[in-house]
Amino acid sequence: MHRKACQDPSRREFLLRSAGAMAAVSLAGWSRAASAEELSKPPVCIFSKHLQWLDYSGMAETAAELGFDGVDLTVRPDGHVKPERVEEDLPRAVEAVRKAGLRVPMIVTAITEPDDPSTHRILKTASRLGIPYYRLGYWRYPKDRSPATALEELQAKARALAQLNQEYGIVGDYQNHTGLDRVGAAVWDLWFVFRELDPRWIGCQFDVRHATAEGGYSWPTDFRLIAERVHTIVVKDFVWQKEGDRWEARSCPLGQGMVDFPLFFTLLRNVGFHGPISVHYEYSLGGAERGAQQLSAPKQEVLSSMRNDLIRLREWLSKYGFA
Repeated sequence: MHRKACQDPSRREFLLRSAGAMAAVSLAGWSRAASAEELSKPPVCIFSKHLQWLDYSGMAETAAELGFDGVDLTVRPDGHVKPERVEEDLPRAVEAVRKAGLRVPMIVTAITEPDDPSTHRILKTASRLGIPYYRLGYWRYPKDRSPATALEELQAKARALAQLNQEYGIVGDYQNHTGLDRVGAAVWDLWFVFRELDPRWIGCQFDVRHATAEGGYSWPTDFRLIAERVHTIVVKDFVWQKEGDRWEARSCPLGQGMVDFPLFFTLLRNVGFHGPISVHYEYSLGGAERGAQQLSAPKQEVLSSMRNDLIRLREWLSKYGFA
């Protein structure tokens, strides 16, 4: 049944599955606090990596001043919350965000191993705080085995993670990301690894920028293949530029690049997507693009660029029926 649904996900099926997942995950915080109207439209969050130059209160207040609905908190070795201090610091970070009137519907982790003690601490703490979604870390294809063998080996690991997610009442999503050896860059490989698992507990954080860079014209097929597992999305843009004798994907402000956002939002609307959106800023922003602790550009210039992208995104969301 899952395989048939993956090939032809209908809007009704997607809504039912999403509703089931939301009912199943912990409702102690975000979803119980949100109104029915809020739950019907995607909350737009800023990826906290780009506010790494601020403490918890500064991060939360800046996100609110920019006009975001929430914060996509980094809970990883180079993040706002370090995994070894998750039990102490994640509640403090979430409290600061909620005090600013925003939500934390998703966090970004480096989780790849179900047996790692930090995996349990992060999921338990996030679930207790009512955070419905987390992003996994990245798996890589080993050079000493075929990709087919590696994908078969990952199925057991993914199954164990899905069971953990169900136990803690939180949904894990894997971001498709470009890269020579990254599992998930092609998207179809994620579908292969997850295809026998319950889509309510493990899925994809669909990144249309990376899908376009890897898939060119074919990424809409990739999206359709995995649509029933897309609980969260990333929004950013890019252009191909030649650097010396190599072509490189260079990030740019929303709407100035090669991502076909009209098609993307049409596809999202057709499958009834209403999960959280994380906005990433990976073009030159005084170091904020790479998570710098200090800005090398005027603060107001950085914030102005961030605000402009958010305005453009909200225009699209309104145009395509998400707001």
